[in-house]
Amino acid sequence: MEGQTTYMSAPVQAAYSYCEAVTGQQARNFAYGIRLLPTEKRQAMSALYAFSRRVDDIGDGELDADTKRARLESTRTVLDRIRDGAVDEDDTDPVAVALADAARRFPLPLGGLDELIDGVLMDVRGATYETWDDLKVYCRCVAGAIGRLSLGVFGTEPGAPGADRAAEYADTLGLALQLTNILRDVREDAGNGRTYLPADDLAKFGCSAGFHRATPPPGADFAGLVHFEVRRARTLFAEGYRLLPMLDRRSGACVAAMAGIYRRLLDRIERDPEAVLRGRVSLPGHEKAYVAVRGLSGLDARYISRRTTRRRV
Repeated sequence: MEGQTTYMSAPVQAAYSYCEAVTGQQARNFAYGIRLLPTEKRQAMSALYAFSRRVDDIGDGELDADTKRARLESTRTVLDRIRDGAVDEDDTDPVAVALADAARRFPLPLGGLDELIDGVLMDVRGATYETWDDLKVYCRCVAGAIGRLSLGVFGTEPGAPGADRAAEYADTLGLALQLTNILRDVREDAGNGRTYLPADDLAKFGCSAGFHRATPPPGADFAGLVHFEVRRARTLFAEGYRLLPMLDRRSGACVAAMAGIYRRLLDRIERDPEAVLRGRVSLPGHEKAYVAVRGLSGLDARYISRRTTRRRV
């Protein structure tokens, strides 16, 4: 059985411990969510995160573009070695060791990590996006693919209605999370010379000048822009949440916790759009705990299941 408890050597355990430490230090929301998973699934998710973080750090670093491209291709070479079963447990790269073990235990669509590399290469090239359809291509690379990889760890419940669309819903949920990230980070991204929101949307709301200050561009309807994008993100969440009833209780709780945190971030951004220009919007610990408890209780999964059933009737 995929993911069942099996013997794990000391080098592989150490590799997973390294990945879990990276996850705990660098991704508090993600680490909070995967705490709800059984050990082997949590370890596999940490390995996926640690590899993804390596790719993101190259793209976000201070190196010149040519060096970034070379290093990103070197991560693709590591991925090829994992696919070929060429990573030994005593390899000096703990992330490769952990990810290789996770790929043996779970049906991971590792091509999703190639898509992530492709998405970060878009950042290196300084890509901008004219329309939402253009931005969706990027979001599917850097987030939708991670949703599909995560589904490889979670799996679906036997006989779950609509499970043939699970990968599609996981991808859509990834888009929802990424759009929320983009809204939260507009000021930080502007400082790094990046604009992700579609140029068509920026022009529609008078925001084409960008977001380089703690106040909106003169004459801009910044609140209108934010509310427009929040509605788009909510639509994506509503579609992606249809994944929840297809997952086992703990995997569903993990997804509900991570998605719930980001939905609450959307609520905060909607209430005070200019907050994203003043600093990073985040949730206090007690709100995250509430989201986790709600996920573990199965409330979100049951609500989505009932709503989906009503739509089919």
